[in-house]
Amino acid sequence: MEKIIFVYNATSGKANAFLDSLHKIMSPATYECPLCHLTHGPVSEKRRWKEFRENLALETEFLHRDEFQKSYASKFGYQFEFPVILMAQPKGLELLVSAAELRSFENVEELIRVLNERI
Repeated sequence: MEKIIFVYNATSGKANAFLDSLHKIMSPATYECPLCHLTHGPVSEKRRWKEFRENLALETEFLHRDEFQKSYASKFGYQFEFPVILMAQPKGLELLVSAAELRSFENVEELIRVLNERI
């Protein structure tokens, strides 16, 4: 079964989420996760992104980089620059949107347009 895996360039955990939120508020230009920046405001998910995500026909999985490395990299040896969006298929993981592409998007609408084109 196919599913889309969204991997944030952030570490899991409540303390890290709090620090990430502070970083986004205090210094958004230096925040290192363009996927987070596109899909979330300082404290919550953006409405447009939530609508898109909830209406996807495919299963989705949202992971922090440490969770991805624990669940996938140890089994399959995948090496990706984070953040990244992947398509999980029976034959393995396929790159949907790279970190470089995510850095180039100016808003969530660009991300949604590219995802719609590729899935």
